[in-house]
Amino acid sequence: MSQDLQLLDELQGKLGYRYQDTDLLVRALTHSSYANERQMEHNERLEFLGDAVLELCISNTLFSRFPQAAEGHLTRLRAALVSEPTLARLARSLTLGEYIFLGKGEEQQGGRDRDSVLADTLEALLGSIYLDSGYDEACACIGNLFEEYIPERVELLPATKDFKSRLQEKTQGIFRARPVYTLLDSFGPEHEKEYLVQVELPDGVCIEARGGSVKKAEQTAASKALDYLKSVQTAGVR
Repeated sequence: MSQDLQLLDELQGKLGYRYQDTDLLVRALTHSSYANERQMEHNERLEFLGDAVLELCISNTLFSRFPQAAEGHLTRLRAALVSEPTLARLARSLTLGEYIFLGKGEEQQGGRDRDSVLADTLEALLGSIYLDSGYDEACACIGNLFEEYIPERVELLPATKDFKSRLQEKTQGIFRARPVYTLLDSFGPEHEKEYLVQVELPDGVCIEARGGSVKKAEQTAASKALDYLKSVQTAGVR
C-alpha cells in the first residue's frame, strides 16, 4: 500500500497537480479489466467527462491565442491536439503506463503501452481533476501539459488530417453543418471490447462502423462517410 501511495504521489508531481480527494485519482487510473477482477469502479465515466473538459479547454485556449485564425484552422489544430496519437504521446512522456491499474489479461496483451489505453486514462485523469477542483484548475493543468504541443502559429499544422477533421471540413463546405456521432452499442469482454458507432451526415444519411475504441470506430465511420460523399459527388458530375 505504501508503494502505491508513493507512486500516486510521484504521478501528481508529474501532472503538476495535487488532489484533494486521491480516491478520484485512483479511479481515474483504474482500467475496466482491473475493476472487473475486483468488483470496483473503473475510469470510463471519468474518461467521458475528461474528453469534454479537454475539448472545451483546448478550444478556449486556441480561440484566445489565435484571434485572427479562421474556424477551419482552429478545428484542425484542436483535432490534432485531442487526437488519440497526441494523447498517447503525452501520456508516454508522463510514463503514465507505469501507474495504470490493469487486469492480468490486459497486462499480458500489452495494454500498458497501448495508445487507446494511455489516451483514455489521460482523459480520465483530466475528468477527475475537473471533479476535484473545477474547470479553472483542470484547464490550468491541461494548459501546462499541452503547451509544447501547441505551435507558435496556427498555420504550423500537421501535414495530414485525421478522417474526422476531414469529414467535418467537408460537411461544413457542402452543407454548412457538422456530422453527428453516436455510440450505438458495445460488444465482447471488457479487455477485448468492440464499439459500434454511427455518424449522421447533415443530409440525413447514417453510416456505421466498428472499432476497438470509440475513437477508432468514429475514425472508421468518418472514413466511410468521406468515401460516400466522394461517390455522390462523382455521380453528380457524371
